[in-house]
Amino acid sequence: MKKILRLAMLLLTLTEVPLQAQRDIGSVEVLAENKTVPVRVSANTPELNALALQAFGSHGRYRLVATGFAFDIKFSAVTPTQVRVDITKSPSGTAVATEVVTGATARNALLRAADVAVVKTNGLGLRGFFASKLAFINERTGKKEIYTGDLLFGEVKQITRDNSIILSPRWAPDGSRLLYTSFYKSGFPDIFTIDLGSYQRSTFVSFKGTNSGARFSPNGSQVAMILSGEGTPEIYVSNAQGRGVARKTRSDTVKSSPCFSPDGTRLVYAGEPGPQLYTMPVNGGSPTRLTSGISSYCAEPDWSKTNPNKIAFTIRVGRNFQIAVYDFTKRASEQVSKAKFDGVEPNWLPDGRHVVYTARDSATSRVCILDTETGKSTPISPASFGSTLQANVWAP
Repeated sequence: MKKILRLAMLLLTLTEVPLQAQRDIGSVEVLAENKTVPVRVSANTPELNALALQAFGSHGRYRLVATGFAFDIKFSAVTPTQVRVDITKSPSGTAVATEVVTGATARNALLRAADVAVVKTNGLGLRGFFASKLAFINERTGKKEIYTGDLLFGEVKQITRDNSIILSPRWAPDGSRLLYTSFYKSGFPDIFTIDLGSYQRSTFVSFKGTNSGARFSPNGSQVAMILSGEGTPEIYVSNAQGRGVARKTRSDTVKSSPCFSPDGTRLVYAGEPGPQLYTMPVNGGSPTRLTSGISSYCAEPDWSKTNPNKIAFTIRVGRNFQIAVYDFTKRASEQVSKAKFDGVEPNWLPDGRHVVYTARDSATSRVCILDTETGKSTPISPASFGSTLQANVWAP
């Protein structure tokens, strides 16, 4: 029972530790002009212009300027679902690219066109990430429920109406469904899946004890999760339908937050004492501790699918929580957020450089984009949404 309670505390701690309120939670500006590309960005409608400025203003590689820009990036609405992007190099005026991009809506087309502009101008080989989608938890109804939307919190839809405690929405790799933990049915944490086409919800696993932390493998064929039905919270792996559940760890310590490596052959997870981070083969075997040398508390790991050498995770620094990145090439970790507010729940964007994470203080929480290279943090969930947390990224 004590082990189950410790696991429950791991699940809930990072959403309940209060800090002194900040006036503008989530915003961290940095002086990194030598590492940024100055761009002028505009669009031919007020709505698209505001969205384009918001997008490039959140990207750590770019600096929005009116003069002295390296690239002039212009967006034009062509049809209700198409946007043209024209990119010229300054001061020569040389055309770099012109492309018409189609999306589900004008907003989606603009974000896709902005990704084209990023690919053409960033100079570092980065992928675009603006067309990504988010699943996240919001409390606007008075209860934690799951919502989805685009990366900049447009076209938001409420997905669940459990009227209960909900944790950790996670996308299937094809974007067709979500896994999450809810207390709604039995009063205990069970794992559910919801089809995003039909909104049909079904029980994924419901065993005695705690069922939590479910996450798909990169190819969608397996799911890793934490189950405590046999006493100690252990890592189990099932197929994509929740069948063939097999235990993969056997030790007298609490474990949480399993996440697959990009090739699907290994898992990273947080385990006591500490917790600290460990990796292990998906099929079972001895775990290896990732010696971070950065904090006695390391949790919520997320392995980058784009850069297999990097794992983002949450650390405790004094009385605060911050975001850190472990780099396999350096065999070392670096704290990448240094704000006066808490930073928790990192999740990589598809360029392997930025993460979305939860910034929080004693009053509220907001989802932000963090540039792990510069430390720049930009809120993306509107303050009017109220407390928003646990965002998970899906990249089409």
